[in-house]
Amino acid sequence: MQTPAPLVITPGEPAGIGPDLLLRLALHPPRYPFLVVASRNLLHNRAQQLGIQITLRDYEPAQQLTANAGELHVLDVTPGAAIQAGKLNPANADYVLQTLRLACEGCLDGRFAALVTGPVHKGVINQAGYPFSGHTEYLAELSHCDQPLMMLTTTGLRVALATTHLPLREVSDAITPDLIEKCLRILHDALQRLYGIAAPRISVCGLNPHAGEDGHLGHEEIDIINPVLHLLRSEGMQINGPLPADTAFTADKMQHTDAYLAMYHDQGLAVLKHIGFGKAVNITLGLPFVRTSVDHGTALELAGTGRIDDSSLRAAIDTAAKLARQRQQYNI
Repeated sequence: MQTPAPLVITPGEPAGIGPDLLLRLALHPPRYPFLVVASRNLLHNRAQQLGIQITLRDYEPAQQLTANAGELHVLDVTPGAAIQAGKLNPANADYVLQTLRLACEGCLDGRFAALVTGPVHKGVINQAGYPFSGHTEYLAELSHCDQPLMMLTTTGLRVALATTHLPLREVSDAITPDLIEKCLRILHDALQRLYGIAAPRISVCGLNPHAGEDGHLGHEEIDIINPVLHLLRSEGMQINGPLPADTAFTADKMQHTDAYLAMYHDQGLAVLKHIGFGKAVNITLGLPFVRTSVDHGTALELAGTGRIDDSSLRAAIDTAAKLARQRQQYNI
């Protein structure tokens, strides 16, 4: 099972478990060729701390990569300051962003088949003075993508988010007809072309309790969401909703849904992570390349301890490779 080019992986926050996950991955590598964009010194030092024997090889663009046990191909990036496992340092925020920039550039010019990202710490990046709200938004900016769409997947469930990392008090203002329409078109297209679902069935959550209860608990469903759903249904899309979010994820409804569109972060992800935390995958739709990520945070308290689970990273890699092949098949 080959991808047209190697996958590229960024470890995220250097003080977190991202570097540990890469070292664990190298011991039992996936079937797909890959390289990592990270500090060689960081990986070397963390490997010594964990007692892992690893060979770090400089990434050569013309080289045919192989996934051999016990080695990593590294595109070296120098951090801004010394790195200590478990201890955040704003001086390394630019290092984190630089790894993403280099990986994104390689995906845009075709050198890399897909991007897999480790967990970042948004707070320390903002503390360093960078307006950073998350991978999704940052990668969209780098690739000049007008409307990215975050979707998390686990066994039996796909959930996309109309809004992502916003304070709850700002969500209602962000929900517009244009946003809902763009999100649903991107989701519908991805389900068809990346997942091979000819006639996707999409369930849309309402914003308010009981989906507004005919306007008694809010008017967003009546004024904003419903008109868009009527429009898209008239074009032949199979869209159900807006549904009360507290009953949208029952077993019966999930059996008749290929993907959900939730209005805000915790509305959809609380359910998905309850079902599949640690094995779920974060996917950014709408980008001109495939990007997947782990479903967890930096876990600073576990960095350098060896007490980690790399299941989500492996799932993200498998998903990235499959979606990259699908994009190539459809020439997208």
